[in-house]
Amino acid sequence: MKHFLAAGVSIAALCLGAGAAFADCGVTAGSVRILSNDFEALRLVNSTAEECATDAVKVTANATAEHKNLQVPALSINPAEYTVAVVANNSIVPLLNDNLIRPLDDLVAKYGQDLQPNQLIKIDGKVMAIAFMGNGQHLFYRKDILDKAGVAAPKSWDDVLAAAKAIKDAGLMETPLAASVKPGWDLAAEFVNAYLGTGGEFFAPGSAELAIDNDNGLKVLETMKAMTAYMDPDYLTFDANGIKAEYEAGKVAIMNEWGSLAGATLDAEGAADGVVANTVLAAAPTIAGQSIPGAALWWDGFTIAKNISDEDAEASFRAMVHGISPDMVAKNAAVATWLVKGYTPGPAAVGVIANATGGARAYPMQPYMGLLHTALSAELAEFMAGQEDAKQALADVKAAYDTAAKEGGFL
Repeated sequence: MKHFLAAGVSIAALCLGAGAAFADCGVTAGSVRILSNDFEALRLVNSTAEECATDAVKVTANATAEHKNLQVPALSINPAEYTVAVVANNSIVPLLNDNLIRPLDDLVAKYGQDLQPNQLIKIDGKVMAIAFMGNGQHLFYRKDILDKAGVAAPKSWDDVLAAAKAIKDAGLMETPLAASVKPGWDLAAEFVNAYLGTGGEFFAPGSAELAIDNDNGLKVLETMKAMTAYMDPDYLTFDANGIKAEYEAGKVAIMNEWGSLAGATLDAEGAADGVVANTVLAAAPTIAGQSIPGAALWWDGFTIAKNISDEDAEASFRAMVHGISPDMVAKNAAVATWLVKGYTPGPAAVGVIANATGGARAYPMQPYMGLLHTALSAELAEFMAGQEDAKQALADVKAAYDTAAKEGGFL
């Protein structure tokens, strides 16, 4: 387990710095096949990498929300269906567990001279991924609406709930809150965010034994449920893109949203009058009397498949280095919190940086954290729908997790 815990990235440190631009692609042979999640920043990286295509080099990209379900089977075949898997803290773990990605030290030595040291995600001393952006969920709020309701900027989840009540009582908005609580990965992430903010540990020290069935776990669930009184009645249908649309339409005053969507939220495209001008980005709220933001710190980066030719590996690495070049970042600085040399944080990066400097914790990288995330994904929906209480929900999560952890040999 120790090697999974050694791959932390200091996002606050990575967000600063300056340097020279990358060279041209220089790719003369090979095939580049990219699998990634589907949001603006990754589509931008993919399309920039595709600039490396020539008559002799084919570059394709599949940006899909199903990437986590596709990556292991796609990289398990030989040759792998994709040469590049774009990953984050959690999605790299199954690839490491199954030995599906290759060390990148030789390629970094040849073609990564302009990569910053903290971009190199090392596992047991070997570079296994190249991080290029930081991410995390944090507060977006409408200062004008809060001012009209006579409430200060919220710092804690208790503050958020109090502000929502004041806004609703004043008749300013019927549903002032939004969160991506769609059953599945999004709902589980909301629990993980808030639980990290309690300062509690997910597992017993040195063990895979689950440790969330406690006062911290109950507080998180009670807070998540209390929010729904101020959310759209169909709150269980909303993911991150859904709440962004509600916020931009002027229907929501406060949301906990991904930093990677901040640039698209602040660009005024499709937003109702007054939304962009009055939007403030801030750290995720604290919880349970703690002082750290209730949010997971994330990095996104790329890995290179093991089951491909060295020629394809080299072409893929060089294309991706081009995809995350300082020149691309300079032209698209507002799209993400880039971890690239020369990046100067802009308005869209404020929330992610506030999380980092406020002491937010990284998303856990234990090999069995994915089993917990899956259990949370499946077992919290009934609680959020009001069909069971918090204690039963935590018991259901533990039962589902224990079964999976025993099958996986962790318990």
